[in-house]
Amino acid sequence: MAAFYAVIDFRIGWYANMSICLYNFGISIYGLLVWRGLVQSPEKKERPIASCPARYWPWLIGVTAALTLFFHWLLPLLGEATMPLLDGFSASLGIVGMWMLSQKYWQQWLFWLVSEPILAYIYFSTGYTASAIMYVIYEVFVIMGIIRWKKESIS
Repeated sequence: MAAFYAVIDFRIGWYANMSICLYNFGISIYGLLVWRGLVQSPEKKERPIASCPARYWPWLIGVTAALTLFFHWLLPLLGEATMPLLDGFSASLGIVGMWMLSQKYWQQWLFWLVSEPILAYIYFSTGYTASAIMYVIYEVFVIMGIIRWKKESIS
């Protein structure tokens, strides 16, 4: 799926999201290793769903803001960037959200709660209606994920 969307995103000039597809592939492998306890776990036990520590939030918000500004500056320089601010913001939410997912923090769903409607809007605006509909459907899964992961969270 990531490769499929990397091609689509490249064709419509949505370069930040294209890079996110490639990032998602790598961080997914890392996250799987963390979840299974093969990385960051001396006991090699599966990591439970947890709440993101409060001390991380300023960094998470700061990184999201910095990446958004960076993408907003960079994307027009790369060529025919479509909606660089929204593209950059959704990409930034994706980068931070995927890292939080790799750590199994339930609040990662909040980043998708914001990014999915943005992605749906951009896809709809660029004529990719089927993808826009898919992201609207994803928003339903995000809400379900928030409810379930919050309930299963150890903290």
